[in-house]
Amino acid sequence: MEKFTTLTGIAAPLPMVNVDTDMIIPKQYLKTIKRTGLGKALFAEMRYKPDGKLDFAFILNRMPFKDAKILIAGANFGCGSSREHAPWALLDFGIRAIIAPSFADIFFNNCLKNGMLPIVMGERDVQEMTREAQDGKEFTIDLERRRVIRPNGAPVPFPIDDFGRHCLLNGLDDIGLTLEKTADIDKFEDEQRKTQPWLYSAPKAEAAAPAAAAPAAS
Repeated sequence: MEKFTTLTGIAAPLPMVNVDTDMIIPKQYLKTIKRTGLGKALFAEMRYKPDGKLDFAFILNRMPFKDAKILIAGANFGCGSSREHAPWALLDFGIRAIIAPSFADIFFNNCLKNGMLPIVMGERDVQEMTREAQDGKEFTIDLERRRVIRPNGAPVPFPIDDFGRHCLLNGLDDIGLTLEKTADIDKFEDEQRKTQPWLYSAPKAEAAAPAAAAPAAS
């Protein structure tokens, strides 16, 4: 997983509340288990017209927001089903951080496990940032100092638990966290081999059954 330390980029304003995961990536795109290639399906029902052409009324289809790295959204972002394809689609599009007053719990945790930073901020701060983002200005997110630097240079602190911050700063998903304990795992297995060696012995192959005798000729 890619490390997240600081991020500077265009922030796209999407001041909509209750954006659910089916809006983020509609169900017809859930057939794949690959994490790449889903960016084209992000917000598909809002980004595309019925004829399949881009709808330039939608914010992410317009410059400079088509290159946005940050999304500023409304409350309860990511509600609905628990599909992990939602953060995959956002990441594949290029979004690495989302600022909103609140998030659905499962979506929030799925973001952290995929290297994306969900930032909870007060309603007033989100509204002010939404207005600033309308002009395509850049924001900077400093995870180490737990703050967002607005285009006017003002820092705004945000809360994040130490564990989630540690995982993002070091690029650790669930597998990475396990591999951090490799030395302890090896030590445990070495001791277990001494006290319970049968757990590590290969099972003996069963003897092959004798072939059935051919029927006698009449």
